[in-house]
Amino acid sequence: MTGRILRNLYLAALALFIAMPMLVIVVFSFDANRFPALPWGGFTLNWHREALADAMILSAMKNSVIVSLGTAVLATVLGFSAAYLDYRYMFFGKRPLMLAVAVPPAVPVTILGMAMLAALSRTPMFGTPAGIIVCHVAIAVSFSMALIRLRLGELGPDLEAAAWNLGASPLAALWHVVIPFCKPSLIAAFCLSAAVSFDEFMVAWFVGGVNETLPVRVLNLLQGQVNPKINAIGTLVLAISLILVTLAQRFARLGGAGKETA
Repeated sequence: MTGRILRNLYLAALALFIAMPMLVIVVFSFDANRFPALPWGGFTLNWHREALADAMILSAMKNSVIVSLGTAVLATVLGFSAAYLDYRYMFFGKRPLMLAVAVPPAVPVTILGMAMLAALSRTPMFGTPAGIIVCHVAIAVSFSMALIRLRLGELGPDLEAAAWNLGASPLAALWHVVIPFCKPSLIAAFCLSAAVSFDEFMVAWFVGGVNETLPVRVLNLLQGQVNPKINAIGTLVLAISLILVTLAQRFARLGGAGKETA
């Protein structure tokens, strides 16, 4: 009994330690003081109103939504394609291909941003939301593939073949058997890819040009004077990210990949 209490206290303290920076941002986003300080100056929504009335912040929010949705769609499609190739086929170069898909998240974001800047700087996509989407897909597709591949590992090896024997074409079997089976993981991959894109700022800062995403707008605000709207924006970004990650975890569990994902 004592051991269980100590374990729960330890886990609660650990969770509080991890969440403390985020909680500080949320608390001070509602603080009436212009500069974060103790004691608390009282509750206010002024900084949130000012943030939502700022044209540059609204433009950055629009860019973030467009980029995250575009990234989520492409990363989910490409992640499923890569996962299905890994699951169904054996071919020359398969291992290097799977390694190439998995590498980008392991590369420091500064190096990744510089490399993507060099790759896009002489193309029409540089400085556009499309360019940011392409770069974010390269990062998010690894997470998408991992989630979907875990689900495909639970698909019976003979289930798709049975559909072929019953007269279904490979494409029909894929559409009516494999994709419905992977539906929870596809939704989880979509939500997680959107969260990864919505939070990312270094690559977007390198390749976005004047098309700022919301995290880049926060970074640019930090380079000037201390602005209380930063905490309000941070709270909004945190809320959206938590919702997306929670949805991704929920659907991953529905897809049977919850234990591996955790």
